[in-house]
Amino acid sequence: MRNTLLILTGPTGVGKTELSLTIAEQFHSPIISADSRQLYKDLPIGTAAPTPEQQGRVKHYMVGTLELQDYYSAAMFEADSLNLLSELFKIHPVVVMSGGSMMYIDALCNGIDEIPTIPQDTRNELYQLYEREGLEPILEELKEVDPEHYEKVDRQNYKRVIHAVEVCRTAGQPYSTLRTNTPKQRPFNIVKIGLIREREELYARINKRVDEMINAGLQEEARRVYTFKNFNSLNTVGFKEFFLYFDGDVTLDAAIEKIKRNTRMYARKQMTWFRRDTGITWFKPDDVTGVLLYIQTILDN
Repeated sequence: MRNTLLILTGPTGVGKTELSLTIAEQFHSPIISADSRQLYKDLPIGTAAPTPEQQGRVKHYMVGTLELQDYYSAAMFEADSLNLLSELFKIHPVVVMSGGSMMYIDALCNGIDEIPTIPQDTRNELYQLYEREGLEPILEELKEVDPEHYEKVDRQNYKRVIHAVEVCRTAGQPYSTLRTNTPKQRPFNIVKIGLIREREELYARINKRVDEMINAGLQEEARRVYTFKNFNSLNTVGFKEFFLYFDGDVTLDAAIEKIKRNTRMYARKQMTWFRRDTGITWFKPDDVTGVLLYIQTILDN
């Protein structure tokens, strides 16, 4: 049987974790996390990282491996995952990957263009400019050095605009000339399984999970990492809202409501991305039998 990577994905809060454990146990597989925030240490509550008990059931990789100040990217995830898979496939013919970080999954499945690693001083300079003067001067620079990408980029998304200028400065050429969007071939099968729920059901689960995180100590976790708040690792839902509360910009109740609202918005963004991927086969999260039969059928062919 050709080595197979089973990717279990879907929006945040849909129920990936428990099903990923079931699949991994069924096929005697380890699990690689495809969650861009679970990579970081010291954030187990806010990232809904697999618990020690869950990691005891199944060996997990790429969970809690980075310091909060470490830079990481989809290109690095692609390289690290491919290296890890080359070792795991020597032992396991089937490996499970579970997570909802869309760009990371896409990078692994299709490859990512060769984008240079951004020097930290370049990144710091642009973010400091953004904090001082807003996005306008960075947009003007992008328009001058790469008018083609300027026309395509989401100009409301400051992170994408800044990243494009970072690349232009580092590479010494337009970002658009480095992007080929040519899918790469992988030496293993990829099976993508998506989990989906009705919108109102998903939103109710998200609201409940946020309450559970609060009760589990999310506020205290955010307080512990507050001094790192300017690092990209913490520019994420669940932490940036508490940082606003700690800074006195919002009330505690407002911060919690913002977490719920922003998590729901992120789930919508994820689903918009996933719907464009015709390679995903969709299941209800409680259809465990259907998922396992589908996987077995794929493996048998």
